Amino acid sequence: MVTTKAPEDAYTAAPFVPDRGGLPALRRAAAECRGCPLHRNATQTVFGAGDKNARVMLVGEQPGDQEDRQGKPFVGPAGRLLDRALAEAGIDPGDAYVTNAVKHFKFTPTEAPKRRIHKAPTLREMTACAPWLAAELAVVEPELIVLLGASAGKALLGSSFRVGEVRGALLEREIHGRPEKLVATVHPASVLRAQDDADRKAAYEGLVADLKVAARALS
Repeated sequence: MVTTKAPEDAYTAAPFVPDRGGLPALRRAAAECRGCPLHRNATQTVFGAGDKNARVMLVGEQPGDQEDRQGKPFVGPAGRLLDRALAEAGIDPGDAYVTNAVKHFKFTPTEAPKRRIHKAPTLREMTACAPWLAAELAVVEPELIVLLGASAGKALLGSSFRVGEVRGALLEREIHGRPEKLVATVHPASVLRAQDDADRKAAYEGLVADLKVAARALS
């Protein structure tokens, strides 16, 4: 008897990505993605959101708890903080396309009802989801990519990426065969995790400073 592997065992979303149809077709197809095991426990796929003509694409790590429940990226506390930081830096949040390197929420369940603890995706999981991000980049063709945190950077620039080494600098790299300009910064969730008010204030000011570099690159 010949056994057929489940699609998720291949750890690639490539078979699920449509060849045409733009963002609407990508979003519909992503809802059915079974390219890795993360789809099993997540509520739903959380695809990118925003204008297909957006000048800047913001790439985070993965959906959080609220994003998983609502089906939209950056709608939780970190998303609200990001919107505030963008506006303060001179970038209209409404003019950006926002997405994540991984489209399903990875978490550890707890004994407390409805409480789920975020768990970082592995490089294998990010690689599996890479065809979706490549397709988004091909459709949107942003002038600038803002990498929010280490996972986003690793997803696009490789496993050696370190936020602290390049944050706040305008980078130029070839991504999926296309020259791209990028600015790396911390994920807004890390600002919320700061130990006290002083640390949180400093972390937020650092995020805004990095986003101002992005704003100048777009001016």
